Amino acid sequence: MRRSPRPARLVLVAATVLAPWLLLAARPAAAPEAPAAAGPGRLALARLHYDGGGDWYANPSALANLIRAIAERTALPIERGEATVRLTDSALFDFPFLHATGHGEMRLTETEVRRLREYLLRGGFLHVDDNYGLDESFRREIARVFPDRPLTEVPHAHPIYHLVYEFPEGVPKIHEHDGKPAKGYGIFIGNRLAVYYTYSADLGNGWEDVGTYPDPPALHEQALRMGINLFTYAVTSRVTP
Repeated sequence: MRRSPRPARLVLVAATVLAPWLLLAARPAAAPEAPAAAGPGRLALARLHYDGGGDWYANPSALANLIRAIAERTALPIERGEATVRLTDSALFDFPFLHATGHGEMRLTETEVRRLREYLLRGGFLHVDDNYGLDESFRREIARVFPDRPLTEVPHAHPIYHLVYEFPEGVPKIHEHDGKPAKGYGIFIGNRLAVYYTYSADLGNGWEDVGTYPDPPALHEQALRMGINLFTYAVTSRVTP
């Protein structure tokens, strides 16, 4: 049985998490391969608009539902509007959490590769949710971003599975495609999980309006709970000792 969220703990998180994000706008870009402070004082979530032919806009109701759940169940002062951002946009560093999904091809330019590396080194967090078909191109592109930091399976003991709700068996499987188990892979910068990749889990399907897919409401709830863990980790991980 999953635990209920911990409101008192999250009140403390909300009181401490904003100050570090206020530092980003005034600081210069980090030197290559040297993490630095990132993100101005906004707790906002953005969908990544990428090129290559993949439907980056998939699961249109997903992020609105996730944002609502974060706002209603935690003390984190998340902005209510869903944003869309490209890696070349000046607003990129305004967002501590980027979400990418789709079924097809993702392709980054050399400039976008550099910008994504800088964003992640400066404290940003990228969640990519394979919507069945993105796997090959995403793995190729993220290897260009960090050729020396391979995707590895995130241990089930990692805080991302326990920070607010308990997921002792790792990322939940929400939508069935071909019988493969749900997996959560990541790229770490130091001890911080900077990229989290959900494969064969379809969290985004679970974030969509109940009834959009023939998955039971209980799985919709599990997907929202995992999403709350992801966002909470993204905005607090840089202030964790």
